[in-house]
Amino acid sequence: MRAIIFVTLLALAAARPDKPSDSDEVTIVRDDRVYPSASGEYSLDFETSDGTHISESGDGTGPDGAVETQGTVRFVHPDGESFELKYVANAEGGYQPESDALPVAPEFPHEIPQFVLDQIAKAAREDAERDDSEEEQRGYD
Repeated sequence: MRAIIFVTLLALAAARPDKPSDSDEVTIVRDDRVYPSASGEYSLDFETSDGTHISESGDGTGPDGAVETQGTVRFVHPDGESFELKYVANAEGGYQPESDALPVAPEFPHEIPQFVLDQIAKAAREDAERDDSEEEQRGYD
């Protein structure tokens, strides 16, 4: 899981068009890593010359030794807008990204109109009646 996230984020950072400059070359200016230990604990923190910054850490404290991960990704879009994504990946909630740039679903529960509630109740009654009649038919066979 962590490898997939890392590769995805690295590809995202690498695929981003660079700002026009004297040099199109982007270099890694910081690369601090702690490789996975026997317990699954690891961390990485690197930054590139174009301002991309990726930080991630995790450990094997999840159920059945699953690695639970948390991290951040920051970079600047070509139009100059900053992007930041924070995430947690664990057995309980799966991948949980947070960013102002991500779309937000409408709040739920929203008010359900009465006619919809009436239809739901009617369907439940019909299902119950159908189940009762099927049981009666089986009893006579």
